[in-house]
Amino acid sequence: MLADELDYVIGVDSHRDQHALAIVDVRGVLAGESELRADGGGYRRALRLVERRAPGRRLWAIEGTGSYAAGLARFLVARGERVLEVERPRRTGSRGRLKTDPLDALRAARLVLAGEALAEPRRGGRRESLRALLTAREGTMQAQRAALCQLRSLLVLVDEPLRSQLRRLGRPALLRRCAQLRPRASDDRYGQLLALRACARRALALSREAAELKDAIQAEVAQLAPSLLTERGVGPISAAQLLVSWSHRGRIKSEAAFARLAGAAPIPAQSGNTTRHRLDRGGDRQLNRALHTILLSRRRHDPKTIAYLQRRQHNGKTTREAVRCLKRYLARTLYRHLEAMPTPT
Repeated sequence: MLADELDYVIGVDSHRDQHALAIVDVRGVLAGESELRADGGGYRRALRLVERRAPGRRLWAIEGTGSYAAGLARFLVARGERVLEVERPRRTGSRGRLKTDPLDALRAARLVLAGEALAEPRRGGRRESLRALLTAREGTMQAQRAALCQLRSLLVLVDEPLRSQLRRLGRPALLRRCAQLRPRASDDRYGQLLALRACARRALALSREAAELKDAIQAEVAQLAPSLLTERGVGPISAAQLLVSWSHRGRIKSEAAFARLAGAAPIPAQSGNTTRHRLDRGGDRQLNRALHTILLSRRRHDPKTIAYLQRRQHNGKTTREAVRCLKRYLARTLYRHLEAMPTPT
């Protein structure tokens, strides 16, 4: 048990400007608590305090290592401290309403002593750059979809014959045509044409931005994990999400844990004489979407995947159940590939 290897556990509840810290010994007794600023000076003072109050074997259990506590986690790992990530508690029931930052820090520390399975925090560096690129591209794609929806809705109100001319065009031609509109202030349709042009130009600019971000993502993936792009159905965006969610060798302890993180692990749903498994609605939904995208490609182009689905359906599985089995298999093979990759320099 992990608690048998420790003398102290330091729990941290993180926020944007300051963190709460609780030092707990192996018996679960509070040995000290403090607050620290969320900056370099605060991190150094917290480490000095812990070195005085918690000498010997210790471990940091930190909430929010992927957000507010990312800086603290990296600071500690760079100085040889052992750090694990703790999930934020669910605020349910009457006890869930009793919340203070010191209590959350204490709870984080005691989770380690209770034997909860905790993961290492994600590493920064190039993987963090990759996550930033994915976030920026997702925002760009959402804005582009919104611009296209606005453009299509505005077309409904445009007068004939322009409405009929534009509705026949495909998306690339429609965007080019609307971007070239020259509305005149004397025209009764001036406002409509100006709005169409604005939406089209916005969508085209966002398309160029998305392509630029995709090229940057592909370059990063080629540096971090070139072999991942050789897997059938794995494109640069899916590969980037796999790398961001997985982070580094040893963070996720097993292929079953990776499948659970991806929302691809089977969940029993037994009732009476019916025994089956259902899809997992939890986990990292971006990672689940990456697996689904890879699976869609393989279902169209990979003979082995097509044969597998047909065999499962012949054995009595529904299409949905067969896809769930295939997604679990995909999580297993990709996890093994990620763990076997050489560590990038």
